[in-house]
Amino acid sequence: MFSEQIGAAIVTAVVFFGIYSLLKALTDYLLRRKIVNSGHIDKAGILESIESETAKYPTLKWGLVTLFAGAGMILIQILSRAGRLNWDQGADAFLPIGIELVFISAGFLLFFFIATTRKQ
Repeated sequence: MFSEQIGAAIVTAVVFFGIYSLLKALTDYLLRRKIVNSGHIDKAGILESIESETAKYPTLKWGLVTLFAGAGMILIQILSRAGRLNWDQGADAFLPIGIELVFISAGFLLFFFIATTRKQ
């Protein structure tokens, strides 16, 4: 039962992300084409190099995300061994996934704050 719910949630998320990605790519293309056709090539952003501030710290980003993901997994293991987390069934079935996502998000947020403070 639990694996069927997870499978359905993953399939739904992948389908919606795929549709979103295709629509975003299509609308970006149409907007840039309209800008270029109107004669404003400099505003289209096509000829600019893509060098953002966050691209300077890829190792820091993935190191922090991995650190926080590992911390989330350790917390899940501690809670399940203590008997406080029954993630096989019931109301706590999605709790480990939520804990892991919160920790991964915290890693990304910490990276964002580090990257923006180094930029200034």
